Amino acid sequence: MRALIQRVSHASVTIDDQLKSSIQQGLLVLIGIEDSDTNEDSEWLTSKIVNLRIFDDENGVMNKSLVDISGELLIVSQFTLHAMTAKGNRPSYIRAAKPEVAIPLYETFCNLATQKLGKPVQTGTFGADMKVELLNDGPVTIWIDSKNKE
Repeated sequence: MRALIQRVSHASVTIDDQLKSSIQQGLLVLIGIEDSDTNEDSEWLTSKIVNLRIFDDENGVMNKSLVDISGELLIVSQFTLHAMTAKGNRPSYIRAAKPEVAIPLYETFCNLATQKLGKPVQTGTFGADMKVELLNDGPVTIWIDSKNKE
């Protein structure tokens, strides 16, 4: 499972010209799921994300987590995070999980994030053509892969 995490002042998802979800201060998480991902990947990654200390404390040091600041979370599925670009110029997405595998794991990820954050998270719609808008705060953008755990 791969996550691209962006600290945002605000973010939103629009589908077919209709606002689906929006948040204020918090994190926009783009999540990519592959066939080998499991519920354990979801558990590890959601814990890491909600407790990641990337928000400023009173001294301007990134020392607070999403939980600490009572921030909001917007989770958007994005299979292109598993793009393979080694050969040619057209990315291959063969490692991205098919919907029958990815959808239950995406839902598990969102449910776990809601539990760990202690409030509902906002989401996109799996498989939809989404327009994502954000104001990256910092900018702070972090890449985490549950297989590397770096």
